[in-house]
Amino acid sequence: MKLSLLSLLSLLAIGANAHFTMQYIWLNGVDQGQNIDIRIPPNNNPVTDVTSTDLTCNVNGLSGSGVSTATIPAGATVTFEWHQHAQRTGEDAISGGHKGPVQVYIAKAPSTAASFNGQGAVWTKIYSSGLINAQSQQWATDVVNANSGKHSVTIPASLPAGEYLLRAEIIALHVAQSYPGAQFYIGCAQVKITGGGSANPPKIALPGAYQGSDPGITVNIYNNLQSYTAPGGAVWSG
Repeated sequence: MKLSLLSLLSLLAIGANAHFTMQYIWLNGVDQGQNIDIRIPPNNNPVTDVTSTDLTCNVNGLSGSGVSTATIPAGATVTFEWHQHAQRTGEDAISGGHKGPVQVYIAKAPSTAASFNGQGAVWTKIYSSGLINAQSQQWATDVVNANSGKHSVTIPASLPAGEYLLRAEIIALHVAQSYPGAQFYIGCAQVKITGGGSANPPKIALPGAYQGSDPGITVNIYNNLQSYTAPGGAVWSG
């Protein structure tokens, strides 16, 4: 379908400076500091190839060597905070034109989070928000932007104790009419969960579970979209 003139002009206004990264995590409401406990990518560019290992934890994200690992109790609230640049004020956290879903996955490390590359069917989706209001075309990204770049998730209390990767993902769909077009912004944090239970949740592989033809990846969001199904399957509630 053709884009409206307004939509086309909006797309032209969205440049490379609108890219963003996950820069902070908050643990039960406590800010851990910029780039602490996070695998830091080399720049704020998105991943666009769903078959690349960059989809796991962003570029250069297969190792957490030198990255600290936060300790949290099972059932804790983790808040992720994203920004375009290394600043919290003076601009939108993410560009308003970057519409799309917000998702969070978790994967248990065989030993330490720092040595875990996150490959294989190890990821469990614990949060997903997409098209919130079809009438107003409000997306999860709009809510994140209104909340100064923040979104939160509760770690399921039934997860076993151990070290994990927490993977937050924002998919920008402003140029997703054909593949590759969707922009994947990914941040991975390293955490050690204490307490917990004995749950064995369903798992998928990232890369592996996403296909370029998925309706949540290749989609025209400017054609009065009435529903949206994010890639990666259902959320596990624990």
